[in-house]
Order: sequence, then structure tokens, then C-alpha cells
Amino acid sequence: MRLYDTAVRAVRDFVPRVPGQVGIYLCGLTVQAGPHIGHLRSAVNYDVLRRWFLHRGYAVTFVRNITDIDDKVLAKATAAGRPYWSIAYANEILLAADYRRLGVLPPTYEPRATGHVPEMHALIAELIAAGHAYPAADGSGDVYFDVRSFPAYGDLSGQRPEDMRGTPDGPARAKRDAHDFALWKGVKPDEPGDAYWTSPWGPGRPGWHIECSAMARRYLGAEFDIHGGGLDLTFPHHENEIAQSRAAGLPFARYWVHHALLNLGEAKMSKSLGNVVDLEYVASLGVRSAELRYYLAAPHYRSRIDYSDDALREAAVAYQRLENFVHRAAERVGPGAPGELPADFVAAMEDDLNTSAALAVVHESLRTGNSALAAADDATLRAALAAVRGMLDILGVDPLAAPWHDGSTGGDLRGVVDALVALALEQRAQARSRKDWAAADAVRDQLKQAGVVVEDTAHGPRWTVGEQ
Repeated sequence: MRLYDTAVRAVRDFVPRVPGQVGIYLCGLTVQAGPHIGHLRSAVNYDVLRRWFLHRGYAVTFVRNITDIDDKVLAKATAAGRPYWSIAYANEILLAADYRRLGVLPPTYEPRATGHVPEMHALIAELIAAGHAYPAADGSGDVYFDVRSFPAYGDLSGQRPEDMRGTPDGPARAKRDAHDFALWKGVKPDEPGDAYWTSPWGPGRPGWHIECSAMARRYLGAEFDIHGGGLDLTFPHHENEIAQSRAAGLPFARYWVHHALLNLGEAKMSKSLGNVVDLEYVASLGVRSAELRYYLAAPHYRSRIDYSDDALREAAVAYQRLENFVHRAAERVGPGAPGELPADFVAAMEDDLNTSAALAVVHESLRTGNSALAAADDATLRAALAAVRGMLDILGVDPLAAPWHDGSTGGDLRGVVDALVALALEQRAQARSRKDWAAADAVRDQLKQAGVVVEDTAHGPRWTVGEQ
């Protein structure tokens, strides 16, 4: 096992630090603004990883932090004339709501950076005592990590200090080396006056990188199994986390998992660039939360997603085919329960969490199930339904499981739609009973225009959203 594995390539070969248990730390968001679907890709990818370990029988401790004190948060607070914490908390609420709407399992712990400043102080003090960090000599109150004191710096990203630009997180005069990065930032006159804590080095606030190292140690201990985050965090954030943690004598993360980005045009989706697509925009396209989750989970997590409305709609239609099959099969043979996973699906998931190959197996089972439906082969249909539900459960999109089945995801309104369609179908049934075929057809056509397809079956009319 290598320290700097960049992914859990073969999940079947994964060896946890503690038998039967997995500790995962995911770098969460800096909450200077509301989330976009690039952020939500991260949540979905690691939710699938977590579900897979749970399926394999592991007890999973999943930590996802909130960065609520940071340069970007303070800049937004200054520009808006608001307390930094009010901006951070408002955006944290939006983020939590979007996670729920996408069926993301809540983390075991979700620490805020501002709640762990004492742990950061302790870690910084250890680094100073070990000769890996130093207070700035210019009286600024800054404390910097000495990059040259850690020879392994750059091993994760494959970069070396001599090939890097200096870090812009403090004045050059305060640093021994331009590449040294801030662990603690002294008071600045142009930043909010309520964003500081007392410390042994003077009033100030933590640097970004020290936050994650301190919180990971607090909730997962000195060594844990998997550290996750976006590919853009590999350097400098994760590189700096490794340096400061290992320099303090912490073994830290044993595996690193980085997901690729979601691009809009030629650039990554980014709040700072202003090129974002959020959940409300997706809903305006008529795409439901379950369909968005399917879209985000379908590509391999290390594959870049180039967003387009058309690609999202195509994914929505693909999910609707699966959803329609599950509902039709459940009406005929009963919902049953998620069943045993096909061997090919398991092999795909064990091979670096290959959801793209895994979904090919799902659609193969869908074809088998549709054939069984047409042939009224209930035994085969029952097995296909159990397999499809089992696989979709791992991906978090089983139509008969919470939150999709009971309409509890704030934006989907499934219960309201059910009631409205039921009312329209009752009006259609009344028209048919009095042989007013024109009125009955008009109701069906109006529903079709709204995206609801009505099918007359031996058990009565049934409806689905989208294409048959």
C-alpha cells in the first residue's frame, strides 16, 4: 500500500485501518455563496462510495466539513456589509437543503471550521515546536509552515517547490521562503472586525489548510482511511494538508480519492467565475432531483462532465425508463425489496467505483425486465425488478426508496402531482362512463402536453412522466 495513492483503484483490494470500519474525510464547501451542481457532483460521488462500503458490510464514519471562515467568506461579508457568520450560515442552510433534495445521506459528523479553532491552535503549536512552522518576524501575527522542512512536499501532486510559484497568502517579507503557506493569519485592518480569535501569536484567524487537518484529527484520529475532494484541491490544499499533518507526526490519510470537475463550456463551474447552474435552474428545465442525481452519478467519478441542458435531459429520459419499469413491474408482482446484485455490477463497482460500467448492467437488466413484462413471465420479472432496485439503491436512485418514493424532497412535489393527475384521471373516467369519448381524449391529450403519459391497462389507467 502506498501513502500517496490518488484513488482507491481496486475497491476489492482495499484494506481498512481498522477491520470492518472505514473512516472517510471529505473536504466540504466554503460557504461564501449557494451551491451549484458542480458541488453537488462531489456530494453524489462520495455518497455512492459510502453506500458501496455500507453494502460491503463496513461501518462507515463519514466526515464532511463546512469552511465558514475563509478569505472568500470575509470578502463577501465586507462587500455586503453583513457579519461573515450570517453569510456563511445562510449558505450552509441552502447547501443542506440541496443535499436532502438529492438524497445524499447525512454525514456522521459535519464540523464547522469556526468550532475547532482550539484544535488548530494545538496543531500549529506542535508544528512550531517540531521546527516545521514559525511566527512571522514582521509583527503581523502570521504563522507559516516551512515547506523546505518537509522533504516529501509535492509527492501527492507530483510537483516540487522549485517549480512552483510563491503562495499569495502573506507578504513576502514575512516568509522565510515564498512557497511557505499560512497556518494562522493575523488581524488585517480591511477585514471584518468580528472574524478573529485570540491566539498565542496574537489575534487572528486560521489558514484554510490547517482547518481540515485539525478537524480530521478531531473526528477520525491521527490516521484514517480515505480523504476525498475535487481534483482542483490536489494542489495546494491537499498537498499542504499532508505536509502539515505528517510533519506533526500524524500518519493522516492512507488513500486519496479525487473526483473530476463539472465544466460549463471550457471552464470549470465556479462561483468566482459566475458560470454556475444550480438546482433551481435544473428544476426550471423540468428535471427532477432524482434525474439530476442520476446524471451526476452516471459518469465515472474521475471523468470530466461537460454540462449541457440537452445532456441533462437525455439522462432524465434514461432514468425515467428505469423508473417506469420499476413502477410497472411493482404493480404486477409487488415491489419486493432490492435484491442480490449481478456479478458484472459488483465487478464494475469494485473496479475503481466504475458507475458508468455499472449502469450498463442496470440497463441490461432493464431490457430483461421489459421482456418479462411483455411475456407476462412473473418469475423473471420479479428477479429483474429486485436486481434493478438493488443496483439503483447503491446509486441512490431507487424509485421505490426514500426520498423519491414518498415525495419528501422539497422540490419534487411528487405527492401533489399524484393528486392532480388522479383528479384528471377521475374526470376522464367519468367522461368514458357516459361515453363522452371526445372529453376523455381531451383530458388524456392535456396530460400528455404536460408531460404525463396515460396507459390503459387491465388494472386500470396508469401514468408516467415523460416517454414510454
